[in-house]
Amino acid sequence: MTPTRRFPAAWSLVTLGVGALLAGCSVSAGSGDSEPKLSSDKLADTVAQKLADTTGRPKPDVTCPEDLTGKVGTTTRCTLTADDGSSLGVTVTVSSVDGDRINFDIKADETASPAAN
Repeated sequence: MTPTRRFPAAWSLVTLGVGALLAGCSVSAGSGDSEPKLSSDKLADTVAQKLADTTGRPKPDVTCPEDLTGKVGTTTRCTLTADDGSSLGVTVTVSSVDGDRINFDIKADETASPAAN
């Protein structure tokens, strides 16, 4: 019997509206320098919480490889990983900065990557 693969399909369904659902996040960041920065851990937590709030599903595992600098146009890529190991890329783009508040848009990839064998 072939095992069912629910998560890639579920992620695809969720991501159909994720770009619109997660647009317009805003977080206060430390501004010790001239440009505020949001730590990679705080960014990952914010993306995961926003996804959970929007979809009504449990908070997913999200990782972001670098801090987000509060400069309009700056982007970074984060990764959502499902329980079965499949993953979904997410692009975070700074849309505006107001003092130490970084406003950013989140757009998920259209399709999930299957788990590595």
